[in-house]
Amino acid sequence: MSMIRSAVCWAAFGIIAAVAGTAWFNADEGGVHPRLSAAAIAQADPPTSRAIALTASMADERKLKGKSVKSYSTRFQLNEDPISEGGRWINGQKDGIDWYNVITKNGVAYGAVTKGDYTDPTALLKGVWGKNQHGKGKVFSRSQTKKYYQEVEIRLRSSLTPQNCTGYEVFWRCLKTPKAYVEIVRWNGKVKDWTSLKKHTGAQYGVKDGDVVEATIIGNVIKGYLNGRTLPSSE
Repeated sequence: MSMIRSAVCWAAFGIIAAVAGTAWFNADEGGVHPRLSAAAIAQADPPTSRAIALTASMADERKLKGKSVKSYSTRFQLNEDPISEGGRWINGQKDGIDWYNVITKNGVAYGAVTKGDYTDPTALLKGVWGKNQHGKGKVFSRSQTKKYYQEVEIRLRSSLTPQNCTGYEVFWRCLKTPKAYVEIVRWNGKVKDWTSLKKHTGAQYGVKDGDVVEATIIGNVIKGYLNGRTLPSSE
């Protein structure tokens, strides 16, 4: 969500910017995963059919409250520019025009180098998903620097069409200093048109290589998580 990107760690899709290992996505109709602890919480708008047209999310393939959970997981085993995985993904530049694509190489997903403010590399899973969503990924981050706003991002309840990108985003700065942060925002459609819903600043909110980030949207409550540890939060 930053104005300046580096070539190390960006926003990706409904999940992480630079992600190593397995990333999971799913529409969790049963509620919040019981073992997670909150890093940041914000209120979302009431769910709408438009808002859930295209989404990326995550979970462990299980059944909650008698309902099947639609899920998707990947280890980014294909080298692709942009990410496709058999046509499962849409991308910020290829499909949205005004944003940038997500690239996969050597088991890592990362964003293409951007040339404009808030033109985040973005990729979303195709299809219709449930309104309650959960995403998870492992951070891949090298050569962290405060000179650029390196971030990892998870997109929830999002849609992407030519020159229009909507939905919610939870993102962390790839830095472990007082300038680090976690933030939840709403994308309203056009480039640069976004609204901050909640932000926490401090070294404890930043991420480093190997960290695990997660995000959920249940009803109109959005939550972010970092390594399952409890951090200050507010609703």
